[in-house]
Amino acid sequence: MAEWALLAILMAGAWYWMDTISKREIALKIGRQLAERCHLQFLDETVACARVGFARDGNGRMQLQRTYTFDVSSQGIERMACHLQLRGGQLVAWHIPPYVTQ
Repeated sequence: MAEWALLAILMAGAWYWMDTISKREIALKIGRQLAERCHLQFLDETVACARVGFARDGNGRMQLQRTYTFDVSSQGIERMACHLQLRGGQLVAWHIPPYVTQ
C-alpha cells in the first residue's frame, strides 16, 4: 500500500515538474512578444515563476495559475520589472509599467 502511495506522489511530482517546464517556455515566448509589441528590449532572456495558485477558467474548471516576472528596458540602461499571468497555458493578465521613449 505504501509503495502505491509513494509511486503516486512521484508521478504527481514528475507531472508537475514537466508541466512547469512547458509553461515556463510559454511564458518566455509571451514575455518576448509583449516586449517586442511595446518596442522594449527583453532582458536576460529569462522569466521567473513568482507565484503558483489555483483559479477557475471560463468554464468553471480549476486550473493552475502561475505569475511570472521578467525585466525589460526601453533604452538598454534601466530595468523595468514586469509580470504576466498564465492560467493553464493561456495568458490572462500582464503588466508593463509606463515608460518614456526618446
